[in-house]
Amino acid sequence: MGCAWRGECPPDSIIVIVDVLCFTTCVSVACRQGATVFPCEWNDARATALGAAETAVVAAKRGERGFTLSPASFTRVPRGLRVVLPSPNGSTLAFAARARDAASVVAGSLRNAAAVAGWASAQQRPVVVVPAGERWPDGGIRFAIEDWLGAGAILARLEGERSAEAEAAVAAYERLRGDLCRALRRCASGRELIGWGYPEDVDLACALDADEVVPLLSGSSFTAVH
Repeated sequence: MGCAWRGECPPDSIIVIVDVLCFTTCVSVACRQGATVFPCEWNDARATALGAAETAVVAAKRGERGFTLSPASFTRVPRGLRVVLPSPNGSTLAFAARARDAASVVAGSLRNAAAVAGWASAQQRPVVVVPAGERWPDGGIRFAIEDWLGAGAILARLEGERSAEAEAAVAAYERLRGDLCRALRRCASGRELIGWGYPEDVDLACALDADEVVPLLSGSSFTAVH
């Protein structure tokens, strides 16, 4: 079991993408209600083209009406919703993971950590957990403690040998699991979302094991397995 994208990634492994604030939390909330979510690394004309090809709506930008990269926007979805959800972190990683020779790619978060770990354990394959991180304004990668905690919440429920990175993620999760909401509200990404007027997104993201759903990437989209 690992906690890094680079390095060994056996071809029969399960890749778990973790982007707690907010892509994989959106995916968990949407898929538990039967939605289909298409990851996409672009938020431009190519996303529009993908939506047209898949007969799916393209998520709007934050602050606009409709479905956005905000978990709160997915708390009520119409039956059969198909949505393209671009993001620079989790969605981009999920899109890229399609090209890797993995057995499965799933979207993990704090909300579905137990479900993802239980499903992954049942597959009896190596598990690679990928905390997405955030981006600085210049495009550089920023460490994101919320993704580290999400990874730790999943890894803590998995048996087997862990990498040093995985052990560190589990230790961080065990240390802060008593008040995950406080941790997310105080982290850099959480403070940003609250400052932008999205405190509900943080509250939804920190709800440990609230969703009993495993969003599995099948072809080009995430759909739920239970």
